[in-house]
Amino acid sequence: MIQIGIIGGSGLYNIEGMKNIKEISVKTPFGNPSDKVITGEIKGVKIGFIARHNREHLLTPTEVPYRANVYALKKLGANTIIAFSAVGSLREKFPPKTLVMPNQLIDKTILRPNTFFGGGLVMHTPFAHPFCNCLQELLYKEAKKLKIKTGKEATLVAMEGPAYSTKAESLFHKKMGWDLIGMTACPEAKLAREASLRFAQVCMVTDFDAWKEGDEVSVSKVNETMKYNEVAAKKLILAAIPLIAKKTFCSACKKEMPDLTASHNKSIDKKVLKKLEVILKQKF
Repeated sequence: MIQIGIIGGSGLYNIEGMKNIKEISVKTPFGNPSDKVITGEIKGVKIGFIARHNREHLLTPTEVPYRANVYALKKLGANTIIAFSAVGSLREKFPPKTLVMPNQLIDKTILRPNTFFGGGLVMHTPFAHPFCNCLQELLYKEAKKLKIKTGKEATLVAMEGPAYSTKAESLFHKKMGWDLIGMTACPEAKLAREASLRFAQVCMVTDFDAWKEGDEVSVSKVNETMKYNEVAAKKLILAAIPLIAKKTFCSACKKEMPDLTASHNKSIDKKVLKKLEVILKQKF
């Protein structure tokens, strides 16, 4: 069983420094995860790693099987997920080659299944604070210690992909006061909350999106910056994992975890309950 799940975004397809490595194919009621789960240990802490887009980068942001990924990590025992993703910056203060730990999230995705629930099982999940701010602060401080360029207290907007923003969209997002733009935080963060998992988000800034005149995003710029961010992210993982493993759930996280017993009544189809027994943390 693992304790911490790590989801690697574009440019982060493996983690050096893991011991006792195994590749596990995990079956879920929501199909196959993006890739096999790579399990192992970092300084004695058992972790599971999934490459969000597959290690061969086969999946667009909209094609990612988010439910299967989160379900698989939960099934293997994770109580925490740390998600890494490549993002564009809407602020000069978050330039490329910066790792940012956001504290808020805007969901502009429209094409993705974004809940485990349905089919007669209705759950409403608190989501005022989409990330565990205690873990975000821990990751920020560790990045500072490692002399990695870092930032915090940012609003991340999630959009469909794989196309980048138009200039008008980018300027609109900037005018709204948002700070970062990516393509994968939703529904990942929502699903983690439904699964009663602590969720931390590390945004690896690759570009200035489309708003900055003369420095608009391009594939070549993104690829170049991703290599730098990959090294920084791996350093942060090795330093932070042992600290995260020792940190208990903060009161804010406990307060927003869903009540997974509210709708358990006799009218719910047993097949639906069986499908979600990993999420509901009980056998049916």
